[in-house]
Amino acid sequence: MSNLIAISYPDVATASSVRDKLLELQKQQLITLEDAAVVERKQDGKIKLHQMTSTVGFGAASGALWGGLIGLIFLMPLLGMALGAAGGAAGGAMTDIGVDDKFMKEVADRLEPGSAALFLLIARSTPDKVIPQIAPFGGDIMQTSLSHEQEEQLREAVQAARGSHVQS
Repeated sequence: MSNLIAISYPDVATASSVRDKLLELQKQQLITLEDAAVVERKQDGKIKLHQMTSTVGFGAASGALWGGLIGLIFLMPLLGMALGAAGGAAGGAMTDIGVDDKFMKEVADRLEPGSAALFLLIARSTPDKVIPQIAPFGGDIMQTSLSHEQEEQLREAVQAARGSHVQS
C-alpha cells in the first residue's frame, strides 16, 4: 500500500528541488514514487499544478504506435497513426493517475500565497537514507496517510535530521 505525504515549502523552487532530489534518490533505489506533484499557490491566490508525468503525451505516443500498427493492417499507416495519436491524447487528457488533482487543490487552498506543496505517493522507501537528504530543504508536513504513530515518527526523524544538519 502506498503512503501519501504532503509537505509545504515557502516557494515553488524549493518544492521542485525536493521533488528532483527524490527522483534522483529513486534512481538509487532508495525510494519508489508512484507520483510526485508540486502544487503552487500563486500570489493572486490561484492554484497551479506541476505534474510529474504528462498523461497526454504518453497517451498520444502510445495511440500513435497502436494506430500505426492497425493502419498497417488496413494499408493506411499514416492515417492510422494520426487517428491513434489524437485518440491517445484525448484518452490521456481524461486519465488521472497518482494523487487526485481535486485533493491537491483542496490542500493547496490552505497554503499562503507564493508558497507551494509537494505531494508524494510513496510505494516504498528507506527513510533512514532518504530523510537526511531532503531535511536540509526544510518544509512542514501538512498531511499524510500514515497512522498517528508513523506520522509522529516521521516528524521526529525529520527534526533529528535537521538538527544534525545544522550542527554539521
